Amino acid sequence: MIGLCLLFIDWKFLRPEYIFGGQVLERTPAGISILYLFGLLILLLFIALFFLETIRRPKLTAEKDLPPTVARRLTINIANRSIFVWQIFFVIAALSVFGFHVYWTKFADEENDQFQALAYKDLRRRRTSAADLRGWILDRTGKLDSTLAYYKLDQDGDLERSYPLDREMAHLFGTERGTPGLERTLFSKQTGPAPEAWDILFKYREPEPVNKDVRLTIDRQLQQFVAKQLEGKKGAIVVLNPQTGELLAMYSNPSYSLDDVRTLDGYLRLEADKQNQPLLSRATREFYPPGSTFKTLTMISAFRAGKQDALFPDLPSTADPPCYTPFRGSRPICDAGGSCEICRTDVPLREAFKVSSNQYFAQLANYLGRERMAETARLFGIATVDEPKDALMQGFFPQVWNTSTDRIANSISPRQSTMVVGKSLTLYDFGLEGMGQGLASQMTPFQMALIAAGAGNLKGQLIKPRIEADLQPQAFSQVLSPQQAAMIREIMSTVTEEPGGTGGQVRAILSGTGVTAGGKTGTAEQDDVPVYDADGRRKFTIVKKTGKNGEVIEEKKYVTRDRTDGWFISIAPLENPQVAIAVVVEDIGSRFGGGTAAPIAANVILKARELGLLGDKYKVKAKPTSPKGKKR
Repeated sequence: MIGLCLLFIDWKFLRPEYIFGGQVLERTPAGISILYLFGLLILLLFIALFFLETIRRPKLTAEKDLPPTVARRLTINIANRSIFVWQIFFVIAALSVFGFHVYWTKFADEENDQFQALAYKDLRRRRTSAADLRGWILDRTGKLDSTLAYYKLDQDGDLERSYPLDREMAHLFGTERGTPGLERTLFSKQTGPAPEAWDILFKYREPEPVNKDVRLTIDRQLQQFVAKQLEGKKGAIVVLNPQTGELLAMYSNPSYSLDDVRTLDGYLRLEADKQNQPLLSRATREFYPPGSTFKTLTMISAFRAGKQDALFPDLPSTADPPCYTPFRGSRPICDAGGSCEICRTDVPLREAFKVSSNQYFAQLANYLGRERMAETARLFGIATVDEPKDALMQGFFPQVWNTSTDRIANSISPRQSTMVVGKSLTLYDFGLEGMGQGLASQMTPFQMALIAAGAGNLKGQLIKPRIEADLQPQAFSQVLSPQQAAMIREIMSTVTEEPGGTGGQVRAILSGTGVTAGGKTGTAEQDDVPVYDADGRRKFTIVKKTGKNGEVIEEKKYVTRDRTDGWFISIAPLENPQVAIAVVVEDIGSRFGGGTAAPIAANVILKARELGLLGDKYKVKAKPTSPKGKKR
């Protein structure tokens, strides 16, 4: 009967909001916990006193006549019953406190109508709602009209994230699915151990905002411009400041719209496009043979070893014109098209670099040796491995970035470029590496921009790239002395500034601006490039063969093709480089990097000058305008 009555009782009056009031205070749970601990101490004290009192209590007249064994058992039973009563009280009190915490943290948010109605008044709820909104992302100027990500109202009056450069910044910002990009990692909360109740009550501090606005080093106008340069092409552009490490622009094409990946179907559709791979950041996560741009690293190795004045004698060769034959019986290494760029034995490094002589740099690499080349490569963050198969196992390299958190570095980390230096390599193979072909096929455009930046730094340092504007520059390595770096920049200028240099188009584009640039062209051949159909499947043909017993065997043979890519790395202005650029353009056919990638880099330099990124000396002065209605 009593049980039935209990079922019809409205137990709402026992809810915490009725007991403690409708307004939920943040410190109430912590305060209850502290009171509970004090109560527990008092409870233990009472139990101890009660136990001692029970042991020392005066014996009743009836107890005096009891045998000692029975009297002792009686005393113990009385004490045990008292302790049992206190145990029950303690368990009930503990469950009450724990239930209070569980209710407010787990259930009140969803099941308590009154709590939801008053949620807008709760400071915790206000901070939670604010934390759900990410901050604005600004470009390097910090101006609102150069915002890269912000919130706006949609047609239904709801807030939505908006990206003015949704295609241009897609690979940097990333998607909500798969590997996170800057959009997710810039505003991620830093997790840590939960504070103790005592700290919450007496050491409470307003938490620092985790979703405050962020200013990047990216220049919005330059980012738009580099994307425009790659319209209709596949490739990537990276622009760094070699003195500060600021990433000014980085773009990979084909790209995608961030609006297209808001739905799972849109994301899967882009992921299935194996032919174009729009989700892939070619700038940081695609490997290319670097071509002759890699001769810059070989030249830096020579300066580090004090071998920049090396001259090489003629070696026997059956080729006509003569080519470099690393050892008897090996294939010859010739210049582009089988020609001889400089058919002399006394050619200096400066001249060989200007005309991009394959023979010279293949000989130079073997002359320097693998350890010297490997040492220089590691200073640029390139992994050195023993075998070609080891190069395929390299992961990402977030350590090269200067970021405020590891999560940010991981989200934009490049695949680590590799160089094979094992003893199993022949002199022919290592010579090809020294000139940027063969096994030197594991370089990203980002890595080649770092090599250009190392040459462009006035102190001879490689500064860690950074994308957060408020961070201070950090050096990754000391590559060269300032004097050596200056000499290398002068040699790089021969490519663009002197007649006969392979980057002559750069000089033509920059003519009349007063800006001098240095650089290195490259044309790289890539074999066995996979071919895909419209559905993202690799194309193949069926090849029929006759078996041992005369039966016909059908084998699947995948279709591949050869591809030629154009490269150019550059620094400008030469006397105090403010931009280090790497450009790669895929599938250029029979053309060269000097006629495809180099003009793009020159255009980027012009745009950087227009935006004032080359320093005050090269700022474009605004043309004076006359007031309306007045003649000048």
